Amino acid sequence: MKTNHNTYLIALMTALCVSVTGCKDAFFDRPPQDALTLDSYYQTADQVRASTNALYNSPWFNFNNKAFWAITELSGGNARTYSGDVVNFANFSVTADNNELTNAWRSLFSVVAQSNALINNLPAKVPASVDPAVVNNALGEAHFMRATAYFYLVRLFGNVPIIENTLDYVYAPKINTNPVVDVYKFIVMDLQFAEANCTKKIRAGNSISNGHVSSGSASAMLAKVYLYMQDYPNARMAAEKVINSGEFKLYGTQVAGKTYTDLFKTANNNNEESIVALQWIGGSAYGHGNSLQASFAISSQITGTGDGYSVIGPTIDLQNEFAKEPGDVRRKATIMYAGDVYPELNAAAGGFTVPADVNAQNTKAGIKKYVVGTRADNGGLGAAQSAGNNTYLMRYSDVLLIEAEAVLAGAASTSDPAALTPFNQVRTRAGLSPKTSITQADILRERRLEFAIEGDYWFDLGRIDGFNATAHPKATAIIAAQERGTFGPDRTVIYSEMFTPGPSKFLFPYPSTETAINPLLTQAPVAYTFK
Repeated sequence: MKTNHNTYLIALMTALCVSVTGCKDAFFDRPPQDALTLDSYYQTADQVRASTNALYNSPWFNFNNKAFWAITELSGGNARTYSGDVVNFANFSVTADNNELTNAWRSLFSVVAQSNALINNLPAKVPASVDPAVVNNALGEAHFMRATAYFYLVRLFGNVPIIENTLDYVYAPKINTNPVVDVYKFIVMDLQFAEANCTKKIRAGNSISNGHVSSGSASAMLAKVYLYMQDYPNARMAAEKVINSGEFKLYGTQVAGKTYTDLFKTANNNNEESIVALQWIGGSAYGHGNSLQASFAISSQITGTGDGYSVIGPTIDLQNEFAKEPGDVRRKATIMYAGDVYPELNAAAGGFTVPADVNAQNTKAGIKKYVVGTRADNGGLGAAQSAGNNTYLMRYSDVLLIEAEAVLAGAASTSDPAALTPFNQVRTRAGLSPKTSITQADILRERRLEFAIEGDYWFDLGRIDGFNATAHPKATAIIAAQERGTFGPDRTVIYSEMFTPGPSKFLFPYPSTETAINPLLTQAPVAYTFK
C-alpha cells in the first residue's frame, strides 16, 4: 500500500501548503513512519485553532476542480459540454470508470479521513493548559466537515461506508456500506455535535475568522439535512434558529451597498451571507487555489493567466428560465450574454464587454459565476487554475428558502407569511416582485436560479420524490422537459437534445477503482452500530 500523499497524515498538518494528490488507494493510506509525532504537535491554543485550516482547502480540491460541477450542473440541466471526460453526466450514460466519479469519492473521503484524524487525536493529545473551549470548537469544525462530506457522498452514491476512525481499515481496507437512513442519522449526529461545540458569533463585514464554521453554520446545515429527510418540523426549527440569531445577513438587502453580484467577488470572501465556503489561495500551487475560473471563463482575455477554457455553457433550458422574469439580477451574475458589461473584470482597462460571438459550447452565452478576472482584479493574486475566490457550500439565502419549504411542509401551496417572508426576501434581492402564494415548484425554481452553477439543483431534483426514493417521477418529468441542446447560427434555431433518465440514474455507481479495492461495496448494506 502506498504511503506517499497520505490522506490521514495531512489532516494533522495545519499549513494550507500541504499537498494533496490522488493515489490508488488513498482512502486507506497509512501515515509515513517519519511523520511528525502527535504528542508534540497540538501544544498551544493557536496550534489547535490552526489544526482545522486544511479541512477547508486541499482535501476538497479534486471535488471542486471538476467533479462538483460536472456531476451536478451537467446532470441537473444547468450546463452543457462537449468535453469527452464529463459529457456522460449530461446524457446520463456515466459508468463506474468515470474519472470524475473517482475524484469525487476520493476527495470526499479524504475530508472524512482528515476530519477523523482531528476527532480521534485532539482529545488525547492536547495538554490541559489549552482552553477546553478551543479544543471543543476544533472538534466541532471537524464533525461539521465530516458531516458535510457525508452529505455529498450519500446524495451522490446512496449507501456508503460510515467510518469514524480511518486507521481502523489501513490493514484491512474492506468495509460494507451502510444504509442511507443510517448515513443521514450519522450526519445529523455530527452536526448536532458541531452545533453544541462550535463558537457562536454574529458576522459583521468580511473576516478571515468567518472562514471557519460556527455553531450557526451547523444549525443551518442541519436545517438543510432535515429538509432532505422531509422532517419539516425540525427543518423549520433549525432554520428559524439561524434566522432569529441574526448571525448571517442577505447581501443586497441586509448588507448596505452590496448586491447579489458582489457575493462572487474575491474581495467579498467570508462575507455575512457565507455559511460555509471552501478557502482558496490565489496564485498558490496547484491544488490550493480555486480552479473554477479556468474551466468557466470564456477566454484568457478575462483571466489573464492563459486559461479560460469555456468547458461548459449555460443550457438553453436555464437561459429560458431566467428569461421568464426579465430583470432578475441573478442572470447577469450567472450567465454572460453578448454586450453584457462587467466593470469588475479587467477593471484596469475599463471593464470587460462580452463579445458578440460569445458561444460557450454552442449556447450563444457563457458562464459568469465564479469568474473573477485577472490578478489585478483580485488584489494582485492569481495564477492559471489558481484563483483566490471562495467556493460556497452554503449561503444564508438557502436557509431562507429552506424555511419557506419547511412551512409549506409538503402541502399543495401556502400563503402563510412565515413562508412568504423569507421566500420573498430572496426574490426581492433578485429584483423580482414578491409572490402572495407559493408551491413547491415555485420554491424549486427559485432555488435553481439562486444557486445555479453552485452545485445544488441536481440534489434538489434527487430529493423531491423522497430522500431515499427508488422512483423519481417528479424529477424525471422536470428533466425530460429540459432543452439541453445547442443553438444554430442564431438563437432562433435549436438543435434539440433532451433526455429522460431512468430511476437508477439519480445515484451514481461506485467507482470501479474503489470496488476493486473493496468488493464489499457492491454487497447489500449493513446496519451501522452507533456508539
